[in-house]
Parts: sequence; structure tokens; C-alpha cells
Amino acid sequence: MLTLHTGRELVLDWDGGPSVPHGAVAVRGDRIAAIGALDVLRERFPTARVRSWPGVLGPGRVHDGALPGAPSPRERVHAVLTTGGVAVVAGHLTDPALRSAAERAGVLVRPDGRPLTLAESARADLAAFDGDPRAGAPGECLVTVCAGRIVHRRR
Repeated sequence: MLTLHTGRELVLDWDGGPSVPHGAVAVRGDRIAAIGALDVLRERFPTARVRSWPGVLGPGRVHDGALPGAPSPRERVHAVLTTGGVAVVAGHLTDPALRSAAERAGVLVRPDGRPLTLAESARADLAAFDGDPRAGAPGECLVTVCAGRIVHRRR
């Protein structure tokens, strides 16, 4: 099953990279199958499910800090997912239970806080925000897609 995730704007990276108004990311399994304008991808993948998000869609975020406090390791990892985070810097996962919870959730463990970018064939880690992260005002995370799965969705 292929899903097209789209927003009012698609940003390929949050550090000033290119953007596509009404762009979309085609996701198959845990990978990005294609990136481009929504109308072009709809023609290319006519049977794809379309998930439209009302905000700015771009790569998931890398959480570089202590994980939020919560009663359990699973809930601490989930708190990161609700912010659009799909990766955590390894130095913040020294507790084996916390690292295990992150791995079970599919969260990437990275050696540093370098931001993620969107590219064809890359792992499908996306997030949509009702603000604009490029302007330092991301607002609320609307959806987090981690390795192709929706793991957080604002109600």
C-alpha cells in the first residue's frame, strides 16, 4: 500500500532547503518512494491513499536533549513523537529501558543532532506542523510519521 502525505507546503529540510507548495511524499512501507507536487504524484500513483495535513510537512525532527519526564520509558519516547521527533541523540538514551523503548517505537538513535532531510529511497520520517519550523515557530505537531507509520496524530 502506498500513501501520499501532503501539506499546504512540503519542505525537504528545515535549514532553508527547497520547498514545494502543495507538495507530497509518497511512502511505501518504511521508505520514501517519490517526492514532488501532489498532482504529479496522484497521476503517477492513482490508487494511493492520500493523507492531507493542514500544515507544513517536512522531515521528522531530531530530539537533542533529555527526553521529557513521564511515568514509563514508553511514554517518554511517545512524548518525543508528539513533538515531531523521530530521532534521538544517542547520548540521551543511556538508560537501557529507554533505549529499548525507542528502538521498539522505531525511533532512530543518532550520534549527533544533525537534522534529517527528505529524499527518495530514504527512510520515511515526516512531521507536519501548524506553524512554520523554519521561522522558529513550529506550532503544534499535527502528525508524526516514523519509518512510514503514523505514530502520532493530533486529535
